[in-house]
Amino acid sequence: MQILHVIQGNETLFSGFGARIGVVCPVRMDGMRPPGMTLQRLHDYEYERHATAKSKETMSELERWETRFSAPGYHFGTEPNAFLGSQAHLLRPGQTALAVADGEGRNGVWLAQQGLDVLSVDFSPTAQRKAQALAAARGVPLRTEQADIDTWTWPDAAFDVIVGIFVQFPSPEGQARMFDGMRRALKPGGLLLLEGYGRKQLEYATGGPKELARLYTRERLEKAFAGFASLDIREYDTMTSEGDAHVGMAALVDLVGRK
Repeated sequence: MQILHVIQGNETLFSGFGARIGVVCPVRMDGMRPPGMTLQRLHDYEYERHATAKSKETMSELERWETRFSAPGYHFGTEPNAFLGSQAHLLRPGQTALAVADGEGRNGVWLAQQGLDVLSVDFSPTAQRKAQALAAARGVPLRTEQADIDTWTWPDAAFDVIVGIFVQFPSPEGQARMFDGMRRALKPGGLLLLEGYGRKQLEYATGGPKELARLYTRERLEKAFAGFASLDIREYDTMTSEGDAHVGMAALVDLVGRK
């Protein structure tokens, strides 16, 4: 049960309560429902309020990454992630690939260098400009799309390869939506390559989220991709050196999956 107050300027229009949004009993301070204040209007008010809060949260996250990527150089370096590089034998020229939250493009550009047709998606325009510059310097084509992975419309059966490296900034619910989108966007027989931090990473503190719920575990990934034809998941600790952001001992979880 929640108490609800609607205020316009300095005037309290009404105060009321309800079990959930859209089912409320609004009353004025004198006990009467204000003229013209319908339940639908109240629902619209609440919807707009929550949408505004979500927009501010997204903008704050975007501003944080824009600040990071605006610094000179490449935050995570220009070489591909070590795990991704170790899977080169699974890739074939001409395949379509999606690099999820690809940042400044080090992984997407490397995929393009292997002869793949790559779409690099990220919500930072500054990062994508750097990705295009890196692709030009390496002499490879790279398609980019500015999008928030949390709200992006994932296509159906569109990619032979999907790569997600350290994409752990979404909430647990956002990660679940992302995993669902990855499953949907892969073609039958398509290849999924994921790497993220495991729970022991909180001890190392050399990168990644600080919330336990955003870190990967074998059990969580097995559940998320249970319908795949094959899954190879490995958990291990190793030294990392990727730009100036990922340096030092890290607890990693790698996944190689076939849909």
